[in-house]
Amino acid sequence: MLVLAPQVHAQGQAADKQETPAHGPSPQDSGNDIVVVGHPPTDFGLLAATASIGGDNLVAANRAQIGDILEGLPGVASTSFAPGASRPVLRGFSGDRIRVMTDGLGSLDASNVSVDHAVVFDALTVDHIDVFHGPSVLLYGGNAIGGAVNAIDTRIPRSVPQRITATGIGSYGTAADERMFAGKIDVPLGERFVAHVDGSWRKSDDLRIGGDLYSPALRGEMEHAAEHLAEEGETDEANELFEEAGRSGRAPNTAARTYTVGAGLAFIDAGGSLGISYQRYDSRYGIPARPAFEDPHGHADDDHDDHDDHDDHAGHDHGEEPVTIDLVQNRFDLRGELILGGLFKSLQLRGGYSDYTHTEYEGEETGTIFDSQAIETRADLVQNDRGGWRGRSGAQYFWRKMNVNGPEAVVPDYQIERFGLFTLQSLGLGSGFTADASGRYETSSVSSRSMSFDRSYDLWSGAAGLSWKSGTGLTLGANFIHGERAPSPEELLSDGIHVATQAYELGDRTLGIERSNGGEAFVRYSSPRFEVSLTGYVTDFGNYIASVATGDEVDEQPVYQYTEASALFKGFEAQASFQAMQWDGGQWSIDATSDYTHASLDDIGPAPRIPPLRIRGGTDLMLGALHLRGEVEWNAEQNRVGTYENATDDFTLVNLSADWHPMGEEGPVTLMLAANNLFDVVGRRSASYTSDFMPIAGRDVRVTAKITY
Repeated sequence: MLVLAPQVHAQGQAADKQETPAHGPSPQDSGNDIVVVGHPPTDFGLLAATASIGGDNLVAANRAQIGDILEGLPGVASTSFAPGASRPVLRGFSGDRIRVMTDGLGSLDASNVSVDHAVVFDALTVDHIDVFHGPSVLLYGGNAIGGAVNAIDTRIPRSVPQRITATGIGSYGTAADERMFAGKIDVPLGERFVAHVDGSWRKSDDLRIGGDLYSPALRGEMEHAAEHLAEEGETDEANELFEEAGRSGRAPNTAARTYTVGAGLAFIDAGGSLGISYQRYDSRYGIPARPAFEDPHGHADDDHDDHDDHDDHAGHDHGEEPVTIDLVQNRFDLRGELILGGLFKSLQLRGGYSDYTHTEYEGEETGTIFDSQAIETRADLVQNDRGGWRGRSGAQYFWRKMNVNGPEAVVPDYQIERFGLFTLQSLGLGSGFTADASGRYETSSVSSRSMSFDRSYDLWSGAAGLSWKSGTGLTLGANFIHGERAPSPEELLSDGIHVATQAYELGDRTLGIERSNGGEAFVRYSSPRFEVSLTGYVTDFGNYIASVATGDEVDEQPVYQYTEASALFKGFEAQASFQAMQWDGGQWSIDATSDYTHASLDDIGPAPRIPPLRIRGGTDLMLGALHLRGEVEWNAEQNRVGTYENATDDFTLVNLSADWHPMGEEGPVTLMLAANNLFDVVGRRSASYTSDFMPIAGRDVRVTAKITY
């Protein structure tokens, strides 16, 4: 698989990959290095990773936000709120229904609180990123029913090299004049200790787009309002609004700047390992602005509903000072493993502490401040394989305190505490059959002293699956999962105008546990030259928690009330690859992927912000040390939209890329060149709150160099 082609693995394949020392020495390291083979709980069969990206593919896809990095993987979309804030969307789920993690622990930020909040993520120290759906998410939390993303981090070293090793990466992208420099170094300290230091810097200007800034629907509303102003004799204001409606070329106030510094220290020997790390993440990014203009027909006019469209018209009004977010997180992590014997292979420990603050500025004026401290720990007891029976069990604890102060404090100060027990077991039944099962109990509490609110929830989740391998490359399988999720503090306690969603959000303190039943079925075939995989899934909610328009207004903003409704999510993911030709020193292959999610809320209509049908086809050519790739991605129109949400048009992307290893495939130098959105098309992501005024990047020519020592 070549640069910019997602490194996709079938579930079983990902499992096999991780059963080996995937985090062992680099090609430059000695074969005598001590290697930590422990890894997060993603290590077998049906419940393993659905897709993964790593190596040069991850370097080439490196962006400021993890949502943009993973967007090309099957079943993964992005919230695409802004270049500085983009969170993954998995099979139509986002926010509190998915988890974004590093080595099995959450990002410990505020990204699941609001769509305009960035995910704290640094790809520099990541070996690879796995995406999970279905039963495996029960190992990470009851609230991860939509899926989980787990980055395997190397800031705490996993091996002791015999000499100093270092990596430097630099890149430049034309769409936002983006400059990025990063470096990391590992230094052995004797035979059992290793130290790590890393740092990165990224800066980008306002994003260049392929055409009009505003969608046809929003632009029409602006022109209609301008005509009304002209009729009233407000010629100057009308001309200004006409000019704004025709804005193109760049998305204003989307520049961003991020830097990170980190360090780690690990002790490693044959009996286990123990390591600690520190990271400081500092970012400042702009929030794209919805244009401000007066609706001549009033806020609630059905023919001009763009003005009460809280789903698509997020952001802050033009005419006010530009809004930026300044985010700082200081984080400490611990990872340990104790090698055992007999029934148990090892005991794996993880812990993390975060001190997080972000401040929202309007111009130079300080607005709302989010201040949070969080702790998360987990312990996994891994069983040895005994006659085809293997598994792991463990415990997980999470605590977070959030203080919100300022004019947009939609939620009060609150505290969350969760404790969970989980197990995952796999048993080989013979004749190619394998049975898998997982279960989780979790207690979750939400409290707010200022609101005199304190509630606890007992959550029980479970999954079971059966798979069969024919021995000739064919694999069949199915699984069932029952999930339970406690309502988030935002769903319970919100009470105020949220500028990011352009709505008055009102929580419901009486919300109960969100329960779902879902299933997956898949068929896969693999041979030396051909691979194909097809997965179908469905999730049925008896009481899906949704934000629904009430028809009321507060301060000219529509009121959205969190409520419970039955819901059904269903869809498919398909992928195939074929090695068309192979010769000495080269090969030619073709591949294709597709995914689709259909989601509806009973008595309400289509679920909002669901990605449309997507089809991608690509071809790879390997000529010795030179890899070439071309791909075409078609995104269908999305007209199954939520209340007050505008449809998005279809669009097609053409991407080309090349990477060259001038000193050989295992050499220290990699040079990459990519042209994304080659034909400069205008596309709008239907999963985004800002799709009406935040299109995708225009043509982006990107140069990347990676040097290892």
